[in-house]
Amino acid sequence: MDRGEQGLLKTEPVAEEGEDAVAMLSAPETLTEEEQEELRRELTKVEEEIQTLSQVLAAKEKHLAEIKRKLGITSLQEFKQNIAKGWQDVTATNAYKKTSETLSQAGQKASAAFSSVGSVITKKLEDVNIRSIQHSISMPAMRNSPTFKSFEEKVENLKSKVGGAKPAGGDFGEVLNSTANATSTTTTEPPPEQTTESP
Repeated sequence: MDRGEQGLLKTEPVAEEGEDAVAMLSAPETLTEEEQEELRRELTKVEEEIQTLSQVLAAKEKHLAEIKRKLGITSLQEFKQNIAKGWQDVTATNAYKKTSETLSQAGQKASAAFSSVGSVITKKLEDVNIRSIQHSISMPAMRNSPTFKSFEEKVENLKSKVGGAKPAGGDFGEVLNSTANATSTTTTEPPPEQTTESP
């Protein structure tokens, strides 16, 4: 390995909990015995204060829990209050407001699109309904068409061959009606009873 690669792989010592990171990064100072002794006393004093404050905090937390118990405030109630407060804080943020506005606009646009699609479908259904009405209206016109006349003549010829001469004043519509009536009367009559012979 050359010198440039070694420089990249070197690691600096990381300050651990309780160590003064600033002291490690700065150039070591030369302190006199008296200054070191003064700093040790101050260190001991600060550590004792931290311990005292920790004990006071624990006593205060215990007292707080006792007061809440006497007032009937449960952990669940506190949790609900924290959730409500948290939700209130979230809804007060600009990000929530912008997101809410965007979703509201998207909902309105989707609603308008669905309404538009619905009106298009309604219009199409109305068009289909109008066409079927126009179709039923155009039936008399269709009866006068050459194709229908030709078909009618063929049916009349067939009828005369099968059933005899054409009745006076009969037309294709009457033939269809009489056929329909004949069919309905035959279907309403009960079928003759059949007997089966047993061997």
